[in-house]
Formats: sequence, C-alpha cells, structure tokens
Amino acid sequence: MNRRTRDGHTEWCGKDHRCNLGEHRSDDIVVDVAGRSRAVLVRVRTAAGREHAEVRVRVALAPTEVAARRQLVGLLGDLRHAVTRAAITARPRPRRAG
Repeated sequence: MNRRTRDGHTEWCGKDHRCNLGEHRSDDIVVDVAGRSRAVLVRVRTAAGREHAEVRVRVALAPTEVAARRQLVGLLGDLRHAVTRAAITARPRPRRAG
C-alpha cells in the first residue's frame, strides 16, 4: 500500500534528512555495473502528493569523440523509450462501457 505512517512519512520513505520541504524520498536503489555504468533511482512524493521517479545514470564513454557521440545518441534513444513507456503505463485507461 501507499499510506502514511503515524509520523507522516510513507512506508517506503527514507525518513531522514532527504525528506524536506514536504517531500518524501526513498532510499537510493542502485544498479551498478562495475567500471562501466551506474544508475540510481529514488522514489519521490511531492508536497502536493504527486509521485515521481528520479533517475541518475552514469555511463563510461568511449575515448574517441565519434564513438562517444554514438554512445550518447543510443543512450538518449533508450532513455526516451524508457520514459515514454513509463509515462504510458502511468496514464489512466478509459473505462469500458457496459
């Protein structure tokens, strides 16, 4: 469930200094590929009650400019796909008549 506890925090909240200005923030969820990439996801509930996922990604780039640019183009395409998929999943579906 997604309820608040007695102290006003959510069940998934980190319940520490990360919660400020009315926001609630989860502990970091880390995906680490040693020496190559790292992603950190944090669940956030704003003071207005809206929930978000914050994602930070660090990827080692190739040493040459052309290869690094290719990596960045691919990464941006993959991120666009992931963000679009998540946004579509979150969108409410119309109710069926009948």
